[in-house]
Amino acid sequence: MNQRNYQKELDKVIDGLVKENRVPSLLLHSCCAPCSSYVLEYLSQYFEITILFYNPNIYPPEEYQARVHEEERLIREMHFKHPVHMISGTYDPDVYYKAVKGLEKEPEGGARCEKCFELRLSEAAREAKKGGFDYFTTTLTISPLKSAPTLNTIGERIGEEVGVSYLPSDFKKKNGYKRSVELSEEHGLYRQNYCGCVYSIRS
Repeated sequence: MNQRNYQKELDKVIDGLVKENRVPSLLLHSCCAPCSSYVLEYLSQYFEITILFYNPNIYPPEEYQARVHEEERLIREMHFKHPVHMISGTYDPDVYYKAVKGLEKEPEGGARCEKCFELRLSEAAREAKKGGFDYFTTTLTISPLKSAPTLNTIGERIGEEVGVSYLPSDFKKKNGYKRSVELSEEHGLYRQNYCGCVYSIRS
């Protein structure tokens, strides 16, 4: 079976929007400012974006606050064709620990991470449905360490369950990750050296 090209699928969606002269609303789950930098630069040309910063996996609390502040600063500093807003989700690490209970010893990128993706994308889908957004998606596919097929499969399933359209992506394509590094340097962004949870520090 041929592997799907999620970037081409996104290109097709965007081409359709341009032809229709339509600017839909997008709820974009963000894990951190550096990862969102390129995604915002790219997608804000075609969507009215609201960032959802929902990451109860992040440890310790000081790290969480640092990432929230950098996300807010990035949005203030960048220039967008269409408005970009931000929602800060509830920071409750216990929700994360319950979701990954029994998977603490799993390797980075394994079953524990998939549960974490499900947790955050489920919240994004609920927020998108509640807010009447046209689409939702996540910045997570920009990471060379994250599986785009896994994330898109989870996002599409949750979108169908909740009743909101999931926007396919593989943001590391088109030199997206490289551009995120450049933008991080331009804006002097704090770039953490681990994904977020206590187990990724261990890895």
